[in-house]
Amino acid sequence: MEVTAVPIDKPEGMNVIVGQSHFVKTVEDLHEALAGISPHLRFGLAFCEASGPCLIRRSGNDDALVDLAVRNAESIGAGHVFIVFLEDGYPINVLNTVKQVPEVCGIFCATANPLEILVTETDLGRGVVGVVDGLPPAGVETDADVADRKQLLRMIGYKL
Repeated sequence: MEVTAVPIDKPEGMNVIVGQSHFVKTVEDLHEALAGISPHLRFGLAFCEASGPCLIRRSGNDDALVDLAVRNAESIGAGHVFIVFLEDGYPINVLNTVKQVPEVCGIFCATANPLEILVTETDLGRGVVGVVDGLPPAGVETDADVADRKQLLRMIGYKL
């Protein structure tokens, strides 16, 4: 069995969520969940169906993001995997809602970093075995880095 690194093709800095679900209803439920978060959120999603016609199901409120999701889902090609691209919103604002969709089994990642999906293939099909999310650590934060982190979180409104 080989593991292949499938790079996610996306514009630099664009946010993406990759997860696994278990039912064709995922597409509509994820769409409804995301659309209910904010009228400004733009998104595209694709879901790799793993039985029946085994189609890549798609939805969203932005055609370019839907197309991006479909292209990346085709590259991953693993059953029951979904991918969501976001604009005008961040994973931190949608992740709990996505995780609450009854069909969602788990989330592999939610990131704006460069991303590779680690995929393996057997006689049955393809599956995700992990992700490579961003770059390795460049060191340990200093006291000044701690202060900068805390200041940033307060400046952008995520901490008081």
